[in-house]
Amino acid sequence: MEPKSRTEKKKEAHLLQELGEKLVMLSSQQLLTIGLPKELLEAIQFAKTHTKHGAYRRQMQYVGALMREIDPEPIQQAVKVIELGDYKKSREFHQIESWRDELINGNDSLLEEIVVKFPDAERQRLTQLVRSAQKEKIKNRSKKSARNLFAYLRQLQDTK
Repeated sequence: MEPKSRTEKKKEAHLLQELGEKLVMLSSQQLLTIGLPKELLEAIQFAKTHTKHGAYRRQMQYVGALMREIDPEPIQQAVKVIELGDYKKSREFHQIESWRDELINGNDSLLEEIVVKFPDAERQRLTQLVRSAQKEKIKNRSKKSARNLFAYLRQLQDTK
């Protein structure tokens, strides 16, 4: 096997540092699910505390150096799973927002689709929440009923 060129080594180091930056963006809870080595986990958590650009950059270089000592493949896979999960949650959130807005604007066919899609849905409760939200919208009042409608739709989505 040929030794790696200097360019290849730099490229790998840069990719590992980028992976380290993704790790810094994750919450502490998400980091614990990945199962990182203790020293790397501490370095990532320490990087989160830096506000000065130079200190943060140096800490990220240190994280990158630590990443070179371990196999990054399982970490990359775990980060992908977390990112896909976040994307899915975001997509579901936007879907529920869209349903709520359409229901408030009077899309009765969507109400039927939701009742069919979610057998646990209580038609009467759903209709009542929609009517309350529509009344609030007309009278320019608080959006309490719209929030309640959103919460109910989210509850239905989560029990699916």
